[in-house]
Amino acid sequence: MDHTLEFLKEQKVQEGLIRDVELFRKEYAVEETELSRVSEPDMLFYGKEVLEMAIAALLEGENLLLTGAKATGKNVLAENLAWIFGRPVYNVSFHVNTNSGDLIGTDTFVNNEVQLRKGSIYRCAQYGGFGILDEINMAKNDAVSVLHASLDYRRCIDVPGYDKIDMHPASRFIGTMNYGYAGTKELNEALVSRFLVIDMPPQDEDTLRFIFQSKFPELKESSLKQWIGLFMDLQLKARNGEITTKALDLRGILGALKSIHRGLSPALAVKMGVVNKSFDVFEKEIIQDVVMTRIPETWTPEDVFED
Repeated sequence: MDHTLEFLKEQKVQEGLIRDVELFRKEYAVEETELSRVSEPDMLFYGKEVLEMAIAALLEGENLLLTGAKATGKNVLAENLAWIFGRPVYNVSFHVNTNSGDLIGTDTFVNNEVQLRKGSIYRCAQYGGFGILDEINMAKNDAVSVLHASLDYRRCIDVPGYDKIDMHPASRFIGTMNYGYAGTKELNEALVSRFLVIDMPPQDEDTLRFIFQSKFPELKESSLKQWIGLFMDLQLKARNGEITTKALDLRGILGALKSIHRGLSPALAVKMGVVNKSFDVFEKEIIQDVVMTRIPETWTPEDVFED
C-alpha cells in the first residue's frame, strides 16, 4: 500500500474510504507539467473523525469549508487532503483587494497577441487540482461570486471573452477561515451553501503529542510534556479571553524547537516563537509568566532533546 494511505491506516480510518481513495488516485493521473505541485506536507494531520468526514465529502465531489479558531490545523488538513488524494495544489490567499482577475486570470500580451494569463482557479479547474482558498472570508463578496458556478452543480468557469471551461472531474475546493480576525466578514449564504462545513476542534494533548513526536522524535518525555502543557495553557487563556490568540501559535512553538535543536537556549527560542508574538506590554507579561512555569530559564538544549 502507498505510504500516503498507510498514514490513514495507522489512524484507523475506515478501510472502505481508504480503498476508494486508492481507486480515485488510480483513475485520475496527474499531468506531468503539474507533478511539482503534488508534495508531501511538512506536517501530517492527526484526527480520525475529521479525516473521515473530509475524505467522504471529497470522494462524493463536494467542496469543503474548514472553520475554527486559530491553531486548529485548517491549512495542515487542507494540504494533507491534497496529498492523500494525490492532487496538485493551487493556493489562493484572499485579502480585501482580491478580485476576480486574481482568481480566474487576466489579459496579457504575448507575441503581440492578447492571451489569458490563467489564474490559480482556472489552472485548478483545468488540471484537476485541489484549490485551497485560504482566509476566504477576507475577500469581498463580489470577488468570490465568480466561483459560484465552479462550486455548484454546473462545475464550470465562464471567462468573459474566452470559452467556457468545464471542471476536471478530480477538481475540488477547500476553503479555510478564522473567526474574528480584523478584515474578516460573514460569508453570504449563497457561497456557504456550496460547501460542506467542518468546524475544526481545538487541539488536545493526544494531537499535540502526535505533532511534536512526528517532528522531533528525539524530544525527551519530560520536555515533551512541558511543551504540550505550554500550548494547552495558552489555548485555555485565549479561550477565556485573558490573552489574544497572537501567542497561540503552534508554528511558533515548532520554530522555537527547531532553534533549540540548533543549539539556542530554550528561553531565547520560546521568546521568539511565543512571547514576542504579542506587541502589548501587559499581555506579553502574562504570556511570559505562562512560559516560565513550563520552560525554565535554566534549561539548556540538553534538557529538551536526547543526546
